[in-house]
Amino acid sequence: MRNAFIDELVTLAEVNPQIALVVGDLGYSVVEPFAERFPDRFINAGVAEQNMTGLAAGMASEGYHVFTYSIANFPSFRCAEQIRNDVDYHKLPVTVVAVGGGLAYGALGYSHHAVQDYALFRSFPNVVIAAPGDPAETRACLRWLVANPQPSYLRLGKAGEPSFHSGIPDLQPGRWNRVAGAVDGGKQTLLTTGATLALGMKRRESAGGRLAVHSMPLWSMQAKVLQAEQVQNHDVVRTMEDHLQDAGFGSWLLEALAGKPDLISRVRLEALDSRVCGTVGSQAVLNAWGGLGEQ
Repeated sequence: MRNAFIDELVTLAEVNPQIALVVGDLGYSVVEPFAERFPDRFINAGVAEQNMTGLAAGMASEGYHVFTYSIANFPSFRCAEQIRNDVDYHKLPVTVVAVGGGLAYGALGYSHHAVQDYALFRSFPNVVIAAPGDPAETRACLRWLVANPQPSYLRLGKAGEPSFHSGIPDLQPGRWNRVAGAVDGGKQTLLTTGATLALGMKRRESAGGRLAVHSMPLWSMQAKVLQAEQVQNHDVVRTMEDHLQDAGFGSWLLEALAGKPDLISRVRLEALDSRVCGTVGSQAVLNAWGGLGEQ
C-alpha cells in the first residue's frame, strides 16, 4: 500500500499544485519519488510530529492539501491535540497518513501497534477515515480525498499486500464496496475495513466461496445514516477489523443502527482482543493471538 500511495500521490500532484507532503524524518525508500519530483512541496519536519501537524495546518490554511506521513501512532496519537485543535476544529485539508495500521509493525512492540487509532479519529466530527484494504483501494481513497479536501485519516498497511480488485473501485464514504459474492442479500456477509480485507478473502476461500465479502474503505461520523439501508439486505453482517473492539469499526456500525434492534441483532463483531497490546510478534501471529483467524 505504501508504494501505491506514493505513486498515486505523485500522479495527483502533477495536476494539483496545492498537494504537499510533510514527513517525520522517515519514509526513506518510499517518499523519494515525490521529494525528487516536487522538492518545493516536500518538507522533512524531523522527529517532531506535533510541530509537523501544526506546520501542515498552517500550510492548509493558505490553500495547500497537506499529507503528513509517519509510522503507526506517531502522526496520530502523538499529535492528538494539534489534530483536534488545529486541523479538525478549523476543517482544514490535512490528511494524516499512518503507515503500518493494526499490527503491521507488531515486532516493534506496543509503541508501534495502531489498534486504537479508529477510536481517536472517529471522535473528531469533521474527519473522514480512509482505511483501504489493498493497493487499488488505496488509490481510490486518495482520489476521493483529493477531490474532497477536508480533515482526513489515511491508514495504510506496509507493502506487498495482495490486490483483490481488477480496477480502481468507485468509493464513497459509508458505502459498502462489494469485493466478492452476491450483489445484494445473502445469508451472511463479511464487512471489512483496512487490511482485514485480506483475512476476509481467506475466510471466503475457506468457506468454499459461499461467503460474500464487502469492504468499507471510507467512513465517517456523517456516513452512519447510510448503514441501516445496507444492513437490512443481509441476514448476518460480520464486521472484521485489526483494532480493539471498543470504539472501533464494529462499534461504529452498531452506533449507526441505534434504535433499530431488528438490525442490531444481525451484526456480529470481530476485532482484536486487548491482550495483543502487551505482546510482540509478527502481524500474522498477533492477529491470530488476538482472535482474527481464517475460520
